[in-house]
Amino acid sequence: MKPFPNFSACWLFILVSISFSSHCASAKFVLEESPDFGQMQLFKTSDLCKVAKNTLQYIAHNNDYENESAQPPPMELLVKSESTAQLLNKELVKDTLEFICSTYQDDVRNKRQSRLQDSQFLRENFHFYRWHPDTDQAQAIAQKSTNQVKSRLLNNIPDEQLFITKYYTKLLTASSVKTPEFNHALYALPFDEANLTLDEAELQKSKLTRFKYTRQQIMQGVLLQKKLAKPLIWLTEAGLHDVLLQGTGVLNVDGKTRYFNVHRNNGISYDYSIGKTAQGRYWYFAEVPSIMGYGTEIGNKIEVKPRVTFAGNVDQLGLGKLVMINYLNNGASVSQMGILADTGGAFDNNLFQLDFLTDSYYGWDDYYKANKHLPDYANTWILIKK
Repeated sequence: MKPFPNFSACWLFILVSISFSSHCASAKFVLEESPDFGQMQLFKTSDLCKVAKNTLQYIAHNNDYENESAQPPPMELLVKSESTAQLLNKELVKDTLEFICSTYQDDVRNKRQSRLQDSQFLRENFHFYRWHPDTDQAQAIAQKSTNQVKSRLLNNIPDEQLFITKYYTKLLTASSVKTPEFNHALYALPFDEANLTLDEAELQKSKLTRFKYTRQQIMQGVLLQKKLAKPLIWLTEAGLHDVLLQGTGVLNVDGKTRYFNVHRNNGISYDYSIGKTAQGRYWYFAEVPSIMGYGTEIGNKIEVKPRVTFAGNVDQLGLGKLVMINYLNNGASVSQMGILADTGGAFDNNLFQLDFLTDSYYGWDDYYKANKHLPDYANTWILIKK
């Protein structure tokens, strides 16, 4: 565990800290009394409210949020006080999400600028828990990685800033039929599982098609040859790897925009140390009405919005946390807020990173042009309503 900050340089920290520890390393959350986060640049307050409402709806209708599996791991409370419990209290998380929407709606009714863009209003109404990343775990992964850029980024995570990656929904052209160009299928759940709930499938996993094949075997055609699953649409090889990595595809299929989201995977863990084309993990997909985030089943996933959504370690942090990141943009200190409403295999045992949902793009060039101002590392807080 890393020591407390140097108090002579960090006098504004209240001495309340929580350490999440599932191995020898740890992340730390420190309650700040007077955080300096510069100018708010909240993209769309209405979208922040929408994601808050959708997350609250998920919490209200899905029991997994109340199960032990959704609780943070055993923790060491460095200082026991009522304040430490606020970060972990699920009712306060729900109160925080409700407060976002009530504030937005009240501002709209009164035809005034959103107070969620007002730094002083935020300081008066929220507790700010500064997130110190688990740099030990990041460096352990960096040592195993064969990707030099990834290793450099992980090794350079500052002690007091989080690694902020960005994700986007992939805009792709696809085909409803197999062609020489579009020759890799996005598959629905195999036929032997189509009518099974997730719990029912877990009880039969030794017999099910979904758990039998790696990504590479599926791409070589085993499902098609044995007629084990239905192709939803057809992509190029590069397009398939992109959609498997991003989790959502916004696809132009024969001139019509259609959305596809991950449904269930083959049970192979994501390997952070290798590239996307070498991953053994394979996701089966389903068609959905919009961009979807966290959820145990395809029918209950949270509808999310760009620039107000983060993906992260939901299992340890808990769903629905309100997150603020702060960074320099052209020399000015600016901040953005979003809600932890998505996750992915890369966040298993990962408390050093968040993934910020940007938008939908065809490729690197248009993505970079729109997001080159976003940093690799940022000051990060979890906000809880006072």
